Amino acid sequence: MRGSARMSADDVSGPGVVDAPAALVPFRVARPGSGPTRAAVLVLHGGTADSRAPVRPWNVARLRMRPFLRAVTRALPDEGTFVGEVRYRHRGWNGADADPLVDVLRALAELADLVGEVPVVLVGHSMGGRAALRAATAPQVRAVVALAPWCPEGEPVAHLQSARVIVLHGDRDRVTDPKESFALVRRAAEAGSSASAVRVEGGDHAMLRRARTWHRATGSAVADLVTRAVDGSGTLPVDEPGREPGVL
Repeated sequence: MRGSARMSADDVSGPGVVDAPAALVPFRVARPGSGPTRAAVLVLHGGTADSRAPVRPWNVARLRMRPFLRAVTRALPDEGTFVGEVRYRHRGWNGADADPLVDVLRALAELADLVGEVPVVLVGHSMGGRAALRAATAPQVRAVVALAPWCPEGEPVAHLQSARVIVLHGDRDRVTDPKESFALVRRAAEAGSSASAVRVEGGDHAMLRRARTWHRATGSAVADLVTRAVDGSGTLPVDEPGREPGVL
């Protein structure tokens, strides 16, 4: 065991958090009589470096992740897996405040209150990928799928030893740098993480080019990671440090 997954609101308090709306937005919950929730997948959308503007329901970055929510749900026919998304208070990362990270930790605390202590897989795009990787410090986060993540130089990796990490990044991305993503994976693997990277040939930052490939690969990876988190099985290999990214 990696310690208790339980967190209180006091653990994730900070500026602007008091009276904020719920951070956890359910997409699929178990139907009555279908049994207990065994695992959860939370999806995190992208944003911008600096902005205190609120995230509106029609926010493009948020809408971009709807097909991924559907793809993940299709890949997880077992209704014992909760699927939801994280609602941010602000559009931006906002420097040391790391607002999306605060919101992810709030969502994890709300999830524990809702379904109990279950293993969690985080799926994050761009800024959401950075937040997901950072949130792997939380004991219930067993794996992260980062899509075209924002990985500035110096991002911490030591805490990823206890989580499985898969990074997918398109080679035509002009917003976040795939080289920085793959460098983070190498550093994480060298630090002892089960980390791997996949280069999506022709893939852009918005994941519109080869969209079906992005959706299928994400759904498949999440399904395997959930299986591993629940019962220890699965087919994902442990990468060797320095291994070159795979290709889709």
